[in-house]
Amino acid sequence: MPNTLSPEWLKKSVFKPDIFKGKVVFVTGGAGTICRVQTEAMILLGADAAIIGRRPEVTEKAAKEMAELRPGAKVIGVGNTDVREVKSLVAAAERTVKELGRIDYLICGAAGNFLSDFNHLSSNAFKSVISIDLLGSYNTVKACFPELRKNKGSILFVSATLHYYGIPFQTHVSAAKAGIDALSNALAVELGPLGIRSNCIAPGAIAGTEGIDRLLPADMREKALSLIPAQRWGQTEDIANGTVYIFSEAASYVSGTTIVVDGAGWHTSNGAANNAVYPQMLIAQGNDTPKL
Repeated sequence: MPNTLSPEWLKKSVFKPDIFKGKVVFVTGGAGTICRVQTEAMILLGADAAIIGRRPEVTEKAAKEMAELRPGAKVIGVGNTDVREVKSLVAAAERTVKELGRIDYLICGAAGNFLSDFNHLSSNAFKSVISIDLLGSYNTVKACFPELRKNKGSILFVSATLHYYGIPFQTHVSAAKAGIDALSNALAVELGPLGIRSNCIAPGAIAGTEGIDRLLPADMREKALSLIPAQRWGQTEDIANGTVYIFSEAASYVSGTTIVVDGAGWHTSNGAANNAVYPQMLIAQGNDTPKL
């Protein structure tokens, strides 16, 4: 897919150009919509980047496209990497250091999601999401820890707001993201004395992303939008801005917290998610034969 941002973004950005010059960001899920725009912003502001993914052709294509954002930018695509396997990530980290020289920032964004009520959510399906989202995030930090310790780096986990309230069809993701929040907080305390910061960013409803396109039915979108206090869908650029802030020196005293970028939507949007399915659809689904 084409780049979301362009050099024109710098002209209206509140951030000073080259604030990340000489730094390297290591990104899992970097070929996806949200993590890609996070990476693009970092590159435009001077960072080099390693895009980590399972499919080499997708990962390498995204890296090549993003390298065109800034003259002299070094962006590598590291495919055939499975975040569920720590040794796979160690190899990716080693290649990144070999080719780019260091790792300063992590964006842990590899994730899996789909809609399923509890009764039809198999144990293996639940485990798969936990393994990619939560274990994958842990493994990413573990693999890059020597570099983070050496460079007094910063970690940013891509979380969500689903687990702030009960929401149907998202048991698996809610559990995974709640675990990520807890992991980030624990690492902020444990790694803080080593000079490492750890935070989460929690996107709300972002236009043009899989989260809306796949997970929010078309007939529910008007109601969902009306319940967002900011009265608009989020844009990927909103997530990019939050990411740059967290990694910048402006946030040097910010650790162990979650930056929620959702227009205050999580405070009001639970009803929109539940109205069309609660409780009638869930009763019907719950009376089916359980999927183990």
